Amino acid sequence: MFVCEQVLTPQGWRQQQLITVDNGIITAMDTAPANHDYPVYKGQLVPGFIDIQVNGGGGLLFNQERNPAALQKIMAAHREHGTTAMLPTLITDSYDAMRDAAAAMKSARQQEIPGIIGVHFEGPWLSTARKGVHSEQFIRPPSEDEIALLSDPELGTVLVTLAPENVSPETIQQLAEAGIKVFLGHSDATAAQVNAALDAGAIGFTHLYNAMSPLQSRAPGMVGTCLARDCYAGLIVDGYHVDPQACQVAFRAKGKEQMMLVTDAMALAATDANEVPFFDTRILRDGDKLTTPDGTLAGSCLTMIAAVRNTVQQCQVSLADAVEMASLTPARMLGLDHLLGSIEVGKQADFMLLDAELNIVQLWQQGTAIRKDA
Repeated sequence: MFVCEQVLTPQGWRQQQLITVDNGIITAMDTAPANHDYPVYKGQLVPGFIDIQVNGGGGLLFNQERNPAALQKIMAAHREHGTTAMLPTLITDSYDAMRDAAAAMKSARQQEIPGIIGVHFEGPWLSTARKGVHSEQFIRPPSEDEIALLSDPELGTVLVTLAPENVSPETIQQLAEAGIKVFLGHSDATAAQVNAALDAGAIGFTHLYNAMSPLQSRAPGMVGTCLARDCYAGLIVDGYHVDPQACQVAFRAKGKEQMMLVTDAMALAATDANEVPFFDTRILRDGDKLTTPDGTLAGSCLTMIAAVRNTVQQCQVSLADAVEMASLTPARMLGLDHLLGSIEVGKQADFMLLDAELNIVQLWQQGTAIRKDA
């Protein structure tokens, strides 16, 4: 049991809260008595972040290290920056790589590695016209074997990013009916194709604005359709992928209930390294910007606490709303908001203490204190 000065709950900020945690679950929370001898934490307690797009971190890339030990290291690297749950993300690769990633995910879940809640396959069913750094040699239409692989319930929550011009509405409906979260991205689709995909069961968009057909007055494209429809969207708020004012447009159009902060983090995230190999090229770091040698944006070295901080400081969003887009909204999209995403009785004790500058002072995952800076 401990007391915290300020706690962010779904009902807003609450002061001087006495929190009880038992077996990793919040079992009680109420205003602390006037006289008590419980430990007191000064600062703002916010829920742990949920990142649905994590290619790597801590020097490791999931595509290159497809095993449970690597997933544990990637999770640990991002946990230092506020992420308490994630979808490790395999970008476009061979079928063998997809199969290895699925096996690693099953093993990680059997080992109950904290925070590994499912997997995101970003590709390979994408558009070569908007491939970004995805390897064109592996971009292909879906096969029955690949659909069966994604439909395995032992993988936990599965999210797939696909291009709707290359995947039929019938296949999207099949995926959705199998419980797979279908997102649209790396696509040059028309608004009509995007609307058909959403009507068939797609529920969101991967890294809004990036690698997708733009909004134009007579051709809404991917971006315009996303902003107009009732759906989710991820956004990389690192100052490089999307201009802060364009971020504000998205926040106003979608609201905190449908916008999600993501990192799209690569191996260089949560490290001081400046270069890593990537398929047949390299990813280079210049400050906090990642590119291939030809200048193509190549994911990010963003962390979730930095994404929240950027959203507050660059986009004039309140801390409460920024945190919700990094926690409760992704939990709701994944269908896990009964357990994750907010600080309230009955939910997993994943939360962190922030100071006035939005630095992490201490973090708890499943009720266990992970780090303490002060």
